[in-house]
Amino acid sequence: MTVDVTTAVLEAVGAHGPASRRPLAGGTYNTVTRVTFDDGRDWVVKVPPPHATGLSYEQHLLVNEVTFYEAAAGGPIPQVVHSELDPGAPTGAYVVMTTRPGLPWSAVADGLTADETRALRAEFGAAVGRLHGVTGPGGYGYPAEPLGPLAPSWREAFTAMTDAVLADAERYAARLPWPVGRIHEVLAGASDVLDEVTRPALVHFDLWQGNLLVTGEAGARRIGGIVDGERMFWGDPVADLVSTSLFGDPETDVDFLAGYAAATGSPLVFTPSVRRRLVLCRSYLYLIMLTETVPRGVGPDAMEATWNAVAPRLVAALDELGQPFGRGFSGRELRRGAASDG
Repeated sequence: MTVDVTTAVLEAVGAHGPASRRPLAGGTYNTVTRVTFDDGRDWVVKVPPPHATGLSYEQHLLVNEVTFYEAAAGGPIPQVVHSELDPGAPTGAYVVMTTRPGLPWSAVADGLTADETRALRAEFGAAVGRLHGVTGPGGYGYPAEPLGPLAPSWREAFTAMTDAVLADAERYAARLPWPVGRIHEVLAGASDVLDEVTRPALVHFDLWQGNLLVTGEAGARRIGGIVDGERMFWGDPVADLVSTSLFGDPETDVDFLAGYAAATGSPLVFTPSVRRRLVLCRSYLYLIMLTETVPRGVGPDAMEATWNAVAPRLVAALDELGQPFGRGFSGRELRRGAASDG
């Protein structure tokens, strides 16, 4: 009889006979199962896929996730109960963590009042501010080191990250709005501002509402959990603002910023260089979103939806990065670039 992977993990950690098991949806990469025991233990078991298909940085992601949970321990962060990070182990790699209460914010957003939303944004900002107070072990980049050892500077790490996703785009023949060479040129031309970052902060980099759990009754909502830390890296805390206000303007998120300032002791000031760092990180996320559709095999409809949502925003970000260094790219050049790359 074939033993499923979750059962194999539970047997490996000596946890037999859970009272219930329930697959958790919403993820796009791992197998995630909630297991509950009669003695009150309530766990989430996460197992990565057996294949290695993915982007260059998507190697040994559980190393990143365990690093995140252990570095950010406390508050709404799950606690690691067991983990095996060696994919060559008999069970393969896995992490077992405690559950956090609540439902994804994205699932309850439509039912929140304006006051509840404002309070949650402030609490969310405070939680992110506390995350950013955690400093890494002396280098920048992904803890799993899929692109090489942690780098001595944020500029070096970020360049390796963007170079890797651009190489992935070429490898998978992903559709990008500009030729890869032009994108690389613009990112490199703006990268000097990254030298302002002198401390490798804990960055989640996937703080969209699907990874935030909201708990409590109507009128008393709270942040119950911050989950899925597998995309984390040590780097520029400004990078998290890309997903905290996904496709929005973080400068207008006044409640989030108030909570952030309360937790850090100082307001986040959007100087021209901070805005430039933010646009660089936004460009990186948009490149990931466009490129990952190919190895994930999302299908033509989802691919087109992602293109329509992300490609114009990537063009705007790259155009903004190009402006201070001379003339901007014209609409004709943008269209020609897209055609030559498509």
